[in-house]
Parts: sequence; C-alpha cells; structure tokens
Amino acid sequence: MKRSEIIERSRKFVGPYCVTNSKKFRLKDVDPNDTGEVTSEDKPRAKELLEKGVEVLAELQDVLYAQDQWSILLIFQAMDAAGKDGAIKHVMSGVNPQGCQVFSFKSPSAQDLKHDYLWRCLKCLPERGRIGIFNRSYYEETLVVRVHPELLAKQKIPPQLITKNIWEDRYEDIRNIERYLARNGVVIRKFFLHVSADEQKKRFLERLDNSAKNWKFSSADSRERGFWKDYMKAYEDMICNTATDEAAAVIDTLASLDLRYPEVGDAQRKELAITKKELIASDVH
Repeated sequence: MKRSEIIERSRKFVGPYCVTNSKKFRLKDVDPNDTGEVTSEDKPRAKELLEKGVEVLAELQDVLYAQDQWSILLIFQAMDAAGKDGAIKHVMSGVNPQGCQVFSFKSPSAQDLKHDYLWRCLKCLPERGRIGIFNRSYYEETLVVRVHPELLAKQKIPPQLITKNIWEDRYEDIRNIERYLARNGVVIRKFFLHVSADEQKKRFLERLDNSAKNWKFSSADSRERGFWKDYMKAYEDMICNTATDEAAAVIDTLASLDLRYPEVGDAQRKELAITKKELIASDVH
C-alpha cells in the first residue's frame, strides 16, 4: 500500500469525527460505540491499516526531525479509563523516541500553583523537529477545575479575577495561545476520546478484578463518576469554545507540511567527499 493511499484512507476515516462546526456540536449526539464503517469482521484489515499507518508516521516523523522547523503537539483528553494511554502507545509505537516527547499532567504541584495555569504545560512544549504528546493538558483547567470550582482557591488567583466569566476567559486564553503557537510553527491537534458511563464502569471493574491493573485504579476515579453530567457539560463547552476548522489526522497533518530532508550544498558535498576518502584510507586498530 502506497503512502499516499494510506494518508487518503486515514483522512476519510477520521473526517466524520473532526469537530469543525462547534456551534452545532452536541456531545450527546456522538455515540461512544461508533466505529464508522469498520465492523468486528474488519479487525484484521483495521489492524493492518494501523500497522501501515504507524510505518508512514515513522517515516514522516524522521523527516520532521531532520528538517527541524515544525513541531507537532498532540493533546489527548478524556474521562478516566477512556483509553488515552493505549491510544498513545499504539499510534506512536513506531516513532523514534529521540524525536518524541510525552508528558502526563496530573494534579498541579506546589510549584505549579505558584504560576499561571498554563505555565506547567507551556514549559513542556515540543522543540522544533519533534512530536510532543500531552496526556491531559491545560484543558483540565476548564474541566476538573470547573466541575470542582473549589480548586480555584488553591491557585492563589486574586479574588476579584474569579468572576462569573472565568471559563469564557479561559477559553479565550486557550484560543489565543494556540493561535500564537500555530503562528510560530507549532501544529496542534486535539483528541477527545469518548467513553460512555457504562463502558467506564466495565473497565473500572476489569481493573479491580485484574491484579496486574489494580495500580491503575483509585477510589477517587470512582467518586468522579458522581459528577458525570457535570463533566459531559464541561467537555461539550470546551470543545464548542476551542474547536477549529484545522483538525486533521496526525499523518495527514505531517503530510501537509511539505516536509523535506535538508539539502546539502556543493561546499558540504566536497567536504563529505574528502571525509569519505580519509575514512577509506584510515587504518585504525
């Protein structure tokens, strides 16, 4: 299968799941069990396409690293047990670790709370030529903090700045910072992994029954299920207020950047030719 064919098939598959018209988006209209045109009988074909896609991603990432101009930021957001870790593991399995940076953001540390809410994520942005992955991100500040507004008190924000418009203000902050990053060569792609309450419960029970997965579960995860409707509302508002028409698949994004290996000039070619002769003539033991 040619690279162009894989990219095109990827584009067609993810197209229906890209949120580009946020005014009409409603999370309740999205079925967490939707697999598009792929059925259980298509698993072997889907697995093959994933493997080919990973190979193409690795090739494009190698050129991205060599060109050293663009950087890619992939943001994964989801409820607990939605599969963020698994998605990152499978999709990025073929990428050279030297060109990839992964950061997981949990509860803010004491140092984090001494800075603005974007600080701890922005200091982890990928360098040029690299793919950065955020497992959760600054979007938590419009999700868990919105569901649990008492957390704002820990952020030491001047009280007069905590107004009824604070969430709209944060959406504006995020849109502005992402626009700024895009203008400076950081291509951002955001992924929300949707899971139903029933499926989450099933996965939680599997973690409890499997001793090898017990470490993944905490009682806090279960308690958060009590705020399910609040989280769904927060996720919907987050997507509606920060979605753009630039969403695309990862390999589609890389393919659109016109990535090329750096060209070697005549002077450098001559230098390389001399070096080659020296290496051939050398006799080191």
